[in-house]
Amino acid sequence: MKIERVEHIALLYEISKALNEHLDLRRSLYKVLDILSGSMNMVRGTITLLDPLKEEIRIEVAHGIAPAAIARVRYKLGEGVTGEVIQSGKAVAVARISEEPRFLDRTASRRGKKTAELSFFCVPIKKGSQVIGALSVDRPFDPDYPLEEGKRLLSVVATMLASHVSKLETIRLEHERLREENRRLQSELQNKYSFGHIIGSSNRMREVFQMISRVCRSNATVLIRGESGTGKELVANSIHYNSPRANGPFVKVNCAALPQNLIESELFGHEKGAFTGAIRQKIGKFELAHRGTIFLDEIGSLNLDVQANLLRILQEKEFDRVGGQRTIRVDVRVIAATNSNLEQAVEKGDFRGDLYYRLNVFPIYMPPLRERKTDILLLADYFLEKYARENGKDIRRFSTPAIDMLMQYHWPGNVRELENCIERAVLLCEEGVIHSYHLPPTLQTGTESGTLPAVALDEAVAKLEREMLIDALKNTRGNITAAAALLRTTVRKFAYKARRHGIDYRIYRP
Repeated sequence: MKIERVEHIALLYEISKALNEHLDLRRSLYKVLDILSGSMNMVRGTITLLDPLKEEIRIEVAHGIAPAAIARVRYKLGEGVTGEVIQSGKAVAVARISEEPRFLDRTASRRGKKTAELSFFCVPIKKGSQVIGALSVDRPFDPDYPLEEGKRLLSVVATMLASHVSKLETIRLEHERLREENRRLQSELQNKYSFGHIIGSSNRMREVFQMISRVCRSNATVLIRGESGTGKELVANSIHYNSPRANGPFVKVNCAALPQNLIESELFGHEKGAFTGAIRQKIGKFELAHRGTIFLDEIGSLNLDVQANLLRILQEKEFDRVGGQRTIRVDVRVIAATNSNLEQAVEKGDFRGDLYYRLNVFPIYMPPLRERKTDILLLADYFLEKYARENGKDIRRFSTPAIDMLMQYHWPGNVRELENCIERAVLLCEEGVIHSYHLPPTLQTGTESGTLPAVALDEAVAKLEREMLIDALKNTRGNITAAAALLRTTVRKFAYKARRHGIDYRIYRP
């Protein structure tokens, strides 16, 4: 029999009312399915959404289906009746589900139940010409029910749902993006910026750890001194992310990398038309760091004009944009770093004395690697594990001569040079041990570093032979028979060479 037009109007009115009744979009969609259940004798109903990036269809809200099935079920685009409707954008009405081979019943909600024959309707939900999902309905089979009219009715309902479904998908994508970003940031902060990530057990580094722990909970200005490559930025990260400002912005500025004519604009921002090329207003780094921390690396490279404005921010917590008339107040903690001698720069007039004393509230000195020799092996092992994992290699340790070379070198590039050295060695090594010949030429020759004597070929061969004998004895715990087998030689030859090199196999036994 024909569905009465009055019933259609009443149904659409109830749906419209439900969609505008709640601010919670999902709650509104569930209400719509409840209305369809009462007015169309709906047994089960679903609203599915398409993820265009994965080309995957998932159930967003459902009526008459177990929550576990809702969370589990996924369709590929074009898969089953629902997948075909979303792919083609054309509505489908199936009189008898049992006679439709395309029907998948992924939710298993119709299996093992002695129920009457069902009819199935599925109509696309569109945003403009783009299909973003589908509305599906099960109802008991009725030979007198007009399928085409039911399909048209549900198509009108789908049109009414489109804006809500579109907003729901936008919110879901934004939430997913924010969750992923939050996970990434939390992981980054936990892995990189804890005190434990700064490697070192020497007395000099213990002093650094104590200084960080004392200053991080305050808002004091910090000046980090030290040569290039000693880890000044890592200290700045640890101070910020262990401070009360950890949830605020952390803005990093390399002052040496900015052109002199743009430094002021980058730090303080500018107004539209302030100078040629200023086609729009620009927010400066200090404004971006409001209620957070700004890290000014290589601060000794700033010119005197910028230094004057920086002094004003440190003292008054305010500044003006370039070309601006309004004074802007900011709440920013300043951490500065330099590898230059600021005291000499003050004497020469290249650096303002008042700014130097304002920055030097809490100085932290990062010692060069040559002054913390006991940390070299800790750092080398850390970098070895890191780059072996990144490159999928099973490299476990350094050989004894390689350790000697690392310890004897003076490391002018500090920790950064050591890291690059170990990364190179890992890339070259195809064994389980980093040997001396895997290290850079500056460590091997000694001509540039002045740490290693030049040796003749026979001496070099003897040195390598001795290294291999010692490594074999270490691996076999002083078992000379096993050590000889490891080097594919006889026990007699092994013992002879060991005596020649002055190696006593007994000292390697437990």
